[in-house]
Amino acid sequence: MNANDPFVLGGVSLTSRLFIGTGKYGADSLIPAVAEASGSQVITVAMRRVDKPAPQSGGSAPAQGSPGIMSHIPGHMRLLPNTSGARNAEEAVRLARLARAAGCGDWIKIEVISDTRHLLPDGYETAKATEILAKEGFTVLPYINADLYVARACAEAGAAAVMPLGAPIGTNRGLRTKEMIAILIEEMDLPVIVDAGIGRPSQACEAMEMGAAACLVNTAIASANDPVVMARAFGEAVQAGRNAWLAGAGFVRGMAGGAEASSPLTGFLR
Repeated sequence: MNANDPFVLGGVSLTSRLFIGTGKYGADSLIPAVAEASGSQVITVAMRRVDKPAPQSGGSAPAQGSPGIMSHIPGHMRLLPNTSGARNAEEAVRLARLARAAGCGDWIKIEVISDTRHLLPDGYETAKATEILAKEGFTVLPYINADLYVARACAEAGAAAVMPLGAPIGTNRGLRTKEMIAILIEEMDLPVIVDAGIGRPSQACEAMEMGAAACLVNTAIASANDPVVMARAFGEAVQAGRNAWLAGAGFVRGMAGGAEASSPLTGFLR
């Protein structure tokens, strides 16, 4: 991770641009090793998986020894509770307030999904919840379709970043919304964090090469044969993609003009 290229979000400076999740692991006990291998500093957890309040300070994860899923989250990590299961803005707001009351800090990932088949986020309800919570001092990260108008509505509502899906959640299908994400990156002043659907490290790398600020990956790591090794691969891929974006890609030459050698092909035998 590059300490000279921090990602500042909600007033917090992060050196890693990979966010990870806590769902779908064969055993929650894998989470500490996954977190270490990935280099990630931010981890998301559904509020419905938090067993009971566990007081903490500074917005970081509760200490080891807390009950349930929380006992497996390393204490140095920034906790990003999510409102998974919320079907409207009212339910999302309630879950966010519960997260704060439980000592999970002021960061919240808004998920509002009433579509039980494709699990696509409801843009209107998401923006509505974002506005309410931003006014209450939350750092709000809304999970949205890769839609410029929804992204703008969330920005106007006070979002700290937008989190467009790369593909339907949990599918590992990759950057199916690549062109739309590129538009968001070009048009939005807020950071764009690609969330959901990324299935391979190469796809996370591609998202970062495009100029995404970060990627959130859960299913692709948790469902791998070796989640720890896969977490390391994603951490390296995200950093490689970021480095490529910072370096600036070279021009692409059209084939109509023919190929061009890297070194001169004439004159060296004279």
